[in-house]
Amino acid sequence: MTERAGAARGLAALPAARRLDKLGIAIAGLIAVTLWLLPFATFKANRIVSGKGLGLAQALEPAAAAAGLAVFTGIALLAVLRTAPAWRLAAAAIGLAVLCFLVGLVPAHVVPAGNTLARIAPAAGFWTLFFAFAILMADSIARLALGPVARVAILGLGAAAALALLASGAWGGLSIMREFANNADGFWREAGRHVALALGSLAGAVAVGLPLGILCHRSAALRQITLPVLNIVQTIPSIAMYGLMMVPLGLLAAKVPLAASLGIRGIGAAPALIALFLYSLLPVVANVVVGLAQVPATVIEAARGMGMTARQRLFLAELPLALPLILTGIRIVLVQNMGLVTIAALIGGGGFGTFVFQGLGQSATDLVLLGAVPTIALAFAAAILLDAAIDLTRGCPA
Repeated sequence: MTERAGAARGLAALPAARRLDKLGIAIAGLIAVTLWLLPFATFKANRIVSGKGLGLAQALEPAAAAAGLAVFTGIALLAVLRTAPAWRLAAAAIGLAVLCFLVGLVPAHVVPAGNTLARIAPAAGFWTLFFAFAILMADSIARLALGPVARVAILGLGAAAALALLASGAWGGLSIMREFANNADGFWREAGRHVALALGSLAGAVAVGLPLGILCHRSAALRQITLPVLNIVQTIPSIAMYGLMMVPLGLLAAKVPLAASLGIRGIGAAPALIALFLYSLLPVVANVVVGLAQVPATVIEAARGMGMTARQRLFLAELPLALPLILTGIRIVLVQNMGLVTIAALIGGGGFGTFVFQGLGQSATDLVLLGAVPTIALAFAAAILLDAAIDLTRGCPA
């Protein structure tokens, strides 16, 4: 009790400015501006017309709006103070849960009974609050210095909560979920293609880039040729790269019937897969070269002194020590490819970009979100999982 009382007196003795959190002040300001100025939801008379922004008080029943305002204000005040990271993490999680729950209540309050054409979508206020709480959560996790397993567990809990929310039907009245209902079969088909293109191009890049990186590490002449060429490939815009793949593959399909029967054509998955593979090579090869170059010479000499062959030194000493940097390159590739696959829809490659470009063509914002939100979620999850794998290979505590 004496120690706690002393700590409390010490905190009280601090100047007011030192009891405030700088990032928390920015987050609280963002929350305040959002609640005061930005619409919480958008009401549209039908799928494609411009919508009308509704503030928190207009979008919800008075009791729900007051409860939401109280929760968000409390979180803003907690963020401003130098509170324990665990409390900040809990507050951010509560904020996200309340935010997602409240937006699901908007259709029942705003849409007239029997109206099947009106659409309700989260507006700028919802997304800004989501961003503010996500920043607070990320900052809390960083301050807690959680291990890789704990971070993956939090990701799993978040994914489970999101799936439970979607399965409950609480968001059934929102326009993005109505777009999902209209495209349910196509959604899962395009999801499979999106993941297959991202992982397939990554697998090809690792299969080619790993031995190529080893050779580049051992041969300065090969390295001086390979890395500049791969750098040039990386600078080509993605749309131009997809276009460059179309002509030779189209000619190949016309000249070689077997290639056409295998799905190798000027449009479709083949040019997208090859373009993604080419983009993936530089991060993999460069990180293999850098990783092997950072292996201490004393380790190699010790392995040689133990009688290991060059092959044994490579697989038992050099590659294990270079693994964290190699995985860093793989992380870059996977996150990059999750986004680049979206553009592949322009050449018939499929993926979530199909909904993005359909929505742009139809001026249907919610159809765009149906493709964009899962793409962001996949890239975010891939980054966290591979960051955890990198930490584990570095020997960080789980």
